[in-house]
Amino acid sequence: MGRPDLLVVGDANPDVLVTGAPLTPPGGQAEILVDGAVLALGGSAAIVAHGAARLGMSTALAAMVGRDAAGDFVLDVLSSAGVDISGCLRHESLPTGLSVCLNRPGGDRAILTAPGCLPHFAPRTLPAARHVHAASYFLQPALAGRLPALFRAARAGGASTSLDTNYDPAGSWQLAPGLLGACDLVLPNAAEALALTGAGTVLGAMSALAGTGAVPVVKLGRRGAVVQDSAGPLLVSGTEVDPVDTVGAGDSFDAGFLAGWLDSGDLVAAAALGCACGALSTRAAGGTATQPGRPEAAGPAARAQAGARRIGAHDM
Repeated sequence: MGRPDLLVVGDANPDVLVTGAPLTPPGGQAEILVDGAVLALGGSAAIVAHGAARLGMSTALAAMVGRDAAGDFVLDVLSSAGVDISGCLRHESLPTGLSVCLNRPGGDRAILTAPGCLPHFAPRTLPAARHVHAASYFLQPALAGRLPALFRAARAGGASTSLDTNYDPAGSWQLAPGLLGACDLVLPNAAEALALTGAGTVLGAMSALAGTGAVPVVKLGRRGAVVQDSAGPLLVSGTEVDPVDTVGAGDSFDAGFLAGWLDSGDLVAAAALGCACGALSTRAAGGTATQPGRPEAAGPAARAQAGARRIGAHDM
């Protein structure tokens, strides 16, 4: 692959998705039967890359896995989906990260993550790409420290950049100085946007993020997403589906949004494709099993774009 449309930088690991888990599993070596379990590709960056490849984008991933069966699984799934994995490194001694998702009725879940080699991923340079997207910022402290310089170098080479921090397990929500100023786009969900800025409302958080120079796009789950143009904020509604598993839905949104934005530069059209991709990804267990291709996403995206509406402070 030559210079890809999209380079995703960040985490890649297997997910073990358990359904029907008790709220608090008992001890005492008790064996609890659950409704089901699935082994799937995980890691926000890997899910974004997989979803973008499904949409027909030339996509590469820069990540780190171990020299173990879990790493083999991750790289095999990505390669089979058409993702260029030549930028992926393998740690000589540490294992691949692993997440166990305990899914509960109503869509709630607990996620247990063993980071493995993830905190040690610290590339000094990145392959050239049209756009560079970074994910799971807070799980990768070595990458986090270098990300502002990596983004500045990417932009100097003609690339655009975006960031989805994902959740901060430490609860600090502190970004490296200058990072947001090196981002063209920032793609948090509502809770993350509030935590990153300390704002009391989604629109207040968007205003604070926009003040850094990055364009904020805030995900609202099944409600859709909010974007802002020169005339003010717009709500792009989500696609109605009966979700089976919401793991990775925000990452599939990112894949769809970036595909749409790189196509047209239109924020509403991009958010509409993102909403369609995020919703359609929830139809089966795991973040990638039902990620759509372009033909399947086109109809829901068109309806979401047509229904976009202006909102005010009282709406958000």
